[in-house]
Amino acid sequence: MYRGRQCRERLPLEPSPANLKRAEQFKASVELAIYNGTFDYAVTFPNSKYAQAVGYSTGQIPLEKYLWTWLASKESQLKSSTIEGYSKIVKGVLIPKLGRIPIMLLSRKDIRTALETIDAGNKRLSNIQSCLRSALHEALMDELIESNPMHGWTYARKEALKDDDDIDPLSSEEQRLMIEAANHPQYANFLQFALWTGLRTSELVAICWGDIDWQRNEIKISRAKTSAASEAEAPKTVSGNRDVRILAPAMEALLRQKQFTYMLGQQIFHDPRYDKPYTGDQVLRKSFWMPTIRKAKVRYRNPYQTRHTYASMMLSAGEHPMWVAKQMGHKDWTMIARVYGRWIPADGDTSGEKAVEMFSSKSNVAEKLLKPKAI
Repeated sequence: MYRGRQCRERLPLEPSPANLKRAEQFKASVELAIYNGTFDYAVTFPNSKYAQAVGYSTGQIPLEKYLWTWLASKESQLKSSTIEGYSKIVKGVLIPKLGRIPIMLLSRKDIRTALETIDAGNKRLSNIQSCLRSALHEALMDELIESNPMHGWTYARKEALKDDDDIDPLSSEEQRLMIEAANHPQYANFLQFALWTGLRTSELVAICWGDIDWQRNEIKISRAKTSAASEAEAPKTVSGNRDVRILAPAMEALLRQKQFTYMLGQQIFHDPRYDKPYTGDQVLRKSFWMPTIRKAKVRYRNPYQTRHTYASMMLSAGEHPMWVAKQMGHKDWTMIARVYGRWIPADGDTSGEKAVEMFSSKSNVAEKLLKPKAI
C-alpha cells in the first residue's frame, strides 16, 4: 500500500524458491522506506507506469513531465513558430527516446545513445539538442538538477561531403516560364516581387501597403507570418528588421498589384481563391507554387529558392556582398560569401592591383634589385 492505494509491480525474476525469498525481502525494504518517509517510487521502480501517478521526489521528475511543463511556461515568451518547432521535437523525439528517465539521472551518455538512433543530419540533431539544452538550463536555474549534461557539449556525426547544396536558383528562362504560367495576375505579381526582393516567404505574406516608402523606393521589413502563428511576428534577429530597396522589376509587380489590394490598405498579397491575405507561408506551396511549376514544366524547387535566385542574380551582376547581405537581412556578409560564394564573379579580378600601383612605384624595390650593377 502506498498513499492509500494498492500498487503491484513485477520483478524480473524467475519464480524459484530463492527468488521468492528475495522478493519478500525487497517488499519488506520498500514497506520500511514508506514507513520512514524515504521511499521514492520512480527510483525504486523506474519503468513503472504508476510512478508518475503516485508521485516522486523533485529530482526524480521524469523528463517527459518536465518538458511539457517547461514548454507551457515558454508559450508567452517565444514566437509561435519556435514553440511549434519545440513541440514537434519534444513530442516526436525527446519523449519517445528519453522521456521516462528521471531528469536528475539524465546523462550525456543517455543523450548520445538516443541521438545515435535518430536518422537525421547534423542540422536536425543540432536543433534537437538546442531544445533539450534550453530546457535543462531552465531546470538547472530552478535547482531541479545539479548540472546540465548538455552544457559545453554537442553531439554530431561525421557526414559524407555533399556533391551539391540546397542552393538551386531559377534561371532567367525558368523565371519567365513560371511568371507566364501563373493562372492569376496576383500569383504572377507575387512571384516577380519575390524574385526581385529576396524576401523570405514568411515576410512576403506579412508585408502591408503601409510598409512601402514610395519616395525612397524602399519597403520596411518588420514582420513575418508563418502558418504556426495566429498573427505576424517580429523577425528573430535585429538584422531582420531592415529597409529593402525596391528594384524596377519589383516595383512593376507592386504597381500591377495595386488594383487588387491597395484600397484595402492591409497585406499587399492576397490569395485570389478567397480574396483574403495568406494565413501563412506554407499555404503558398499548395495554392500556386506547385501548380505553377508543373504548368511551366520547370524542374521542382521549393518557394524559398526565389530568395536564393535573388542572391545569385545580385552577386553575379557584381553587386557588393555587404549590400546584398543587408538587403536579405543577414548580420554581415560572411554568410553571403559562404553560401553564395560561387556566384561572386572572379573573371577579370584585379584585386591587389591598386595596392601595387599605389605603393610599388614609390619604393621601386624590385627595380633596384634587378638593375645590373656597374662594372
